Amino acid sequence: MKVLKSKKTLIDYVERQREMGKKIGFAPTMGALHQGHLSLYKAAKKENDEVISSIFVNPTQFNNPDDFQKYPKTLEKDLELLEKAGVDAVYVPNVEEMYPDGLNSKKYDFDGLENEMEGKYRPGHFDGVGTIVEELFRQVQPHNAYFGEKDYQQLAIIKKMVEKTKLPVKIHGVPTLREEDGLAM
Repeated sequence: MKVLKSKKTLIDYVERQREMGKKIGFAPTMGALHQGHLSLYKAAKKENDEVISSIFVNPTQFNNPDDFQKYPKTLEKDLELLEKAGVDAVYVPNVEEMYPDGLNSKKYDFDGLENEMEGKYRPGHFDGVGTIVEELFRQVQPHNAYFGEKDYQQLAIIKKMVEKTKLPVKIHGVPTLREEDGLAM
């Protein structure tokens, strides 16, 4: 598994895969991976020649800076899990790579969806999500992208962002994996 740490190495890698005619599947994460995340890669492997992950804890989607600081960072364990899952490459950029002009989110109009449910209590959260996912899509250039249905509002937001930006990526929702007691993983 290739670990790519810069935008340039990622873009070079993606260009080589596309030149070989490979279909690219992608599932972005913030790390702290579990079986629910790994189900995204299992789905991606069925429909794509090349499967890429990303691990980036996005500061602009945290309303509370303390939550950002406390978010678990388990990179070594995550890389082991991704390799065992058969992921071909993982993009692990730093903040400066993703926000070269400073920590500013784009302002999106998700047709009001950003103000419902979770968005009602976390103003600006989905602008942060949209900003980083759009940037990742532009860099990775996937044919297909995979998101868990567990975060249904986020899945709907991503679909709306792709529709509005006209990015050429198909979004797939992957069913939620549950613990034996029914709790989502």
